[in-house]
Amino acid sequence: MKLFSKILIFFIAFSFMSSCSDYLDVVPDNTLTLEDLFKTEEEAWNALAKVYSFMPRIDLTHETMWTAGDEWIGRLDLNEQTGNLRGIRLMRGLQSASDPILGTWSGTSAGKPLYRAIRQANVFLSLIDNVPDMTEQEKNNWKAQVKFLKGYYSFLLIQSYGPIVIADEMITPDATKEELFQKRAKVEESFDYVIGLMDEAIPDLSERATATLLGQVDQVAAKAIKARVMLFRASPFFNGNREYFGDFYDHDGEPFFPLDYNREKWKDAIDAIDEAIAAAETNGVQLYTFEKQPYIFDREDWDANQENMKKLYDLRMVIADPWNKELIWGFSNINVYGQGELAHSSNMRLPLGYGDGVTNTPEYSWQWMAATYRMAERYYTKNGVPIEEDLSFNLDKKWEITVTPNADSPEYETMKGFMQPGSETIRLYLDREPRFYANLAITGGYWRTHGVKIRTMMYAGRDGGFNSSQHSTDYYETGIGVKKFVHPESKSGAWQRTIKYPYPIMRLADLYLMKAEAYNEYNDSPVPQVYEAINRVRERAGVPDVETVWSDPSIVRTVNKHKTKEGMRDIILQERGIELAFEGSRFWDMLRTKRAVMEFSTPVWGWTYTGATGAQFFNLEVKQIRRFTITDCLWPIDLNEMNTNSNLIQNPGW
Repeated sequence: MKLFSKILIFFIAFSFMSSCSDYLDVVPDNTLTLEDLFKTEEEAWNALAKVYSFMPRIDLTHETMWTAGDEWIGRLDLNEQTGNLRGIRLMRGLQSASDPILGTWSGTSAGKPLYRAIRQANVFLSLIDNVPDMTEQEKNNWKAQVKFLKGYYSFLLIQSYGPIVIADEMITPDATKEELFQKRAKVEESFDYVIGLMDEAIPDLSERATATLLGQVDQVAAKAIKARVMLFRASPFFNGNREYFGDFYDHDGEPFFPLDYNREKWKDAIDAIDEAIAAAETNGVQLYTFEKQPYIFDREDWDANQENMKKLYDLRMVIADPWNKELIWGFSNINVYGQGELAHSSNMRLPLGYGDGVTNTPEYSWQWMAATYRMAERYYTKNGVPIEEDLSFNLDKKWEITVTPNADSPEYETMKGFMQPGSETIRLYLDREPRFYANLAITGGYWRTHGVKIRTMMYAGRDGGFNSSQHSTDYYETGIGVKKFVHPESKSGAWQRTIKYPYPIMRLADLYLMKAEAYNEYNDSPVPQVYEAINRVRERAGVPDVETVWSDPSIVRTVNKHKTKEGMRDIILQERGIELAFEGSRFWDMLRTKRAVMEFSTPVWGWTYTGATGAQFFNLEVKQIRRFTITDCLWPIDLNEMNTNSNLIQNPGW
């Protein structure tokens, strides 16, 4: 069918209803006009695309939730522009009930209006059967996609707001007051509603989207997202959270949140996660490994240090290699012109002396989204344990300036391709795990971008560093860059010179780590499934198995930490913080495990980016004060909505 021959960047900006801010708008009186929009398959396709168009923009620097948490800091966030880096503004305690930041209840401050999306889904489901030139199988598949999206959008609302209004039916012009002004359901009812929708949708979805429909939800993606829903439902924030919500009641005096912990929710999560992993693996989803030839500029180091370089490429390309075998569901609505994209705001400008003679411009390589200093410490040592646990890692000298071995030194052999020979750096940057070098741009390292290998120093006036003569306002505030989202061939000057790829909504490594967590939480002590799942991710990362390293008294301070439920919980969450770094996972991981207030209320630190020498540069200074409270764990409902619907109860503290 020619309609489906379109390569899918699936979200087409067609609108089939008027846009209103209210989350439960009624259908306009011109119902026949709506029905007319479903006269043909192509029109129905546009309506389906409209439902997809409400997916949150995880790719856009100023609109993504990926910058929430403690991983990113952007130079533009240091001013008071409310439209800049909204995710980071959340971490600064700047949330407001009058205009909620990234508010998805009614679409405030760049948030997607998810109740409007649900309304569009209800219209679609009510009218799709009227389309004459579609088979029942096609209709069922499209309805299943919309049911799933309706459930997914409802889950995103639960993430942010807790109890939601269940908007399950299309509201007609003759609706009663009770139908129009609905109450919030309890959290458990909200989760049950989402799970029910997903269970309804999954059987009628395609098992795996074809190459021409990449971006559509299929059974593999739907089962994986359902597993995530079950993980959140079982997590302490939503499961027995009497500490935060013991006095948060509905109109009937019943608690919105379940106040008693139910361990069996972890068993439900295990079942969903195991089913999702089985579906993914059956359909060829695997942890990514690089199967191509290395770039020309890396051939010499590849030949001399092949095992380590292969591992570096496995990790460096896991996100940027488009539609690779690890991706379960990708966000493909990437603006073809690349305006505001996270990959470009984090990309380094091409320094003088590199490249193919093309004059570099800051366009599409803006060089101002940086990693916090905390990220430089979060990654493991080469032994696969935190720096504070590794007995071979001298914490007292971690900031000491040193020089890497010369190129002809035997000690340099394993560093080839990772660190520059004979280069000034600090001890903190040495003897770290491969993901550290794959993801972070550091002094003495390399950055593969613009089709070349840049020797990053990060000092002022040096490669990657602050340079007022080139661009006085674009610089890495902490002196640490993020390479993870920059394709090595992406260049400056024009959008046609940038490499596009889908941003991961779900990838297989996430599922494996979810499995480790669910099995650990359900049992009194770690069981083999916990170790097996986490070790899959660690093996690809090039670090030792958990059991091997954590039982070795010559390496770790806390021997056998992995044998307790609490100890393994810490290990799993740190593994998630490293493997899924900068991908928007950590904020939600800390929130659902009730660690957000503790983790996100400390200042952001970084190096003195104006320093032109090591002695001037390697001085930690506070870059930004942050404040995140229990109140911030739930978004406020927009005051306009509260004033419109007297049946709504505001979230605590707002």
